[in-house]
Amino acid sequence: MKRVAKILSLISVVAILTLFISTVVMAAGDPTGASYTSVTGKETLSDVANAASRAQYSANFVWIMITGFMVFFFQCGFAMVETGFCRGKNAAHTITMNLMVFLVGAIGYFLVGFALQFGGSGGAAGLGTGGAVLNGMLSIPGLGGILGYKGFFLQSGGTYDAGIYALFFFQMVFMDTTCTIPTGAVAERVKYSAVVIASFFISMIYYPLFGNWVWGGGWMATLGKNFGLGHGVVDFAGSAVVHSMGGMMAIAAAIVIGPRIGKFKKDGTARAFPGHHIPMAVVGTIILFFCWFSFNAGSTLNAGDFRLAVVATNTMIAGAIGGLVAMFYMWGKYGKPDPSMTCNGALAGLVAITAPCAFVNAISSFIIGALAGILVCISVAFVENKLKLDDPVGAISVHAVNGVFGVLCVGLFSDGSYGDGINGVAGGVKGLFYGDASQLVAQLIAVGVLIVWGFGGSYVFWKLLDKVWGIRVSPEVEIEGCDLEEMGAYGYPDFQIVKSELDFQKADDLYLSKLKVKDTSLKI
Repeated sequence: MKRVAKILSLISVVAILTLFISTVVMAAGDPTGASYTSVTGKETLSDVANAASRAQYSANFVWIMITGFMVFFFQCGFAMVETGFCRGKNAAHTITMNLMVFLVGAIGYFLVGFALQFGGSGGAAGLGTGGAVLNGMLSIPGLGGILGYKGFFLQSGGTYDAGIYALFFFQMVFMDTTCTIPTGAVAERVKYSAVVIASFFISMIYYPLFGNWVWGGGWMATLGKNFGLGHGVVDFAGSAVVHSMGGMMAIAAAIVIGPRIGKFKKDGTARAFPGHHIPMAVVGTIILFFCWFSFNAGSTLNAGDFRLAVVATNTMIAGAIGGLVAMFYMWGKYGKPDPSMTCNGALAGLVAITAPCAFVNAISSFIIGALAGILVCISVAFVENKLKLDDPVGAISVHAVNGVFGVLCVGLFSDGSYGDGINGVAGGVKGLFYGDASQLVAQLIAVGVLIVWGFGGSYVFWKLLDKVWGIRVSPEVEIEGCDLEEMGAYGYPDFQIVKSELDFQKADDLYLSKLKVKDTSLKI
């Protein structure tokens, strides 16, 4: 022991001496960071201005790219929410759809969609001057722009530019959220191939055109400048462009494809189809909530816009109160807090605040989120019991209903403290409650276009696709589960999926009776 003690003492002395020598004799660091900038003392005013400008652009690029990375992670959140709310026999099918729509959407947007949406936008001011080449806008005289035509393949029209690439990346992950939303409304009975085709349609035509009209300098954006309607249609981060468009596509798809086998009885009453993995859905909701801060605050497209702190905080408040109100609503009405509706309440609050998040204060955010939490609970029951639409995950109520609500909230709650210069109109964005009824008129026009193009256009698409290709799996595949027949793999190959009375064909099924299916003996 004495020898060990001597050795340890010697090591300690050597270590102390080494530390002293390294810090005093051999010190060569810069703890203050003063030498990190290469100042020579010979800099001109132009040099200083260039350095400052470069620093601002650098911050903007880092901000938009990092927030874009986080918005991409939306795919994980949606995949978990939708899969968790569906039955285990469709787990591989549902979760893979959520990956596939990104793969298809990214390519469709790269080939065509980006050019149609932003080809005439002039780019983003905070991302350099290269975006000026995005000056190809096809317009209708007296109305405004309807589509862009520069930027196909990120190459045409001189668009090989870092700022344009950054804008593309950020906007592409937004577009892909729209691709993802309808998959939840048609889950457990849709053909995988039909969703592939639909994702190309969304990313190349459906989403980019509406996106051009609102975000790309198109005719709805210029309603203020050309017709004196507030600041034109204002949608800060996508309640209309992203969520309502995805929700309208979901409504049309649910109508065309019909309900799942066994969902509705012949007397019209609905059966509950419990999700197989509620913990997965809750974790997916938490991921979506986290990514939503980037979704909304990143839409400043500018790291120097300090309003991003207000945007993120408003987002948090609306999402939190939305989930809380939905929880208490279900608890009071049905006696239990209902995890699935708590999740949907939070998501509804987030969807509703997405358009007005930059233009309202905290109190308004609280009110918007609370109303969204109630609205989603009422809407889910209405969609199922009155409209007889089968929406396994509540996509219609979360994204379509509360997306439209969020669009209207801009025209109601905007307080005029932010938005000077948006869409070429001076002054902050003000809603009806702060003295500008014309902004609400512009927002109502957006809702009308959502119904006509968003729902109408997607309904025509789904009907044509159903006639030409077919969008629904056979009853046999649906009852067995889409995993093996559609995907060639089970989501849970090592586990026995528990079967219930919901997994059998029934004589009183409304969907099969409409198809005039007489043989009700089909079973698993």
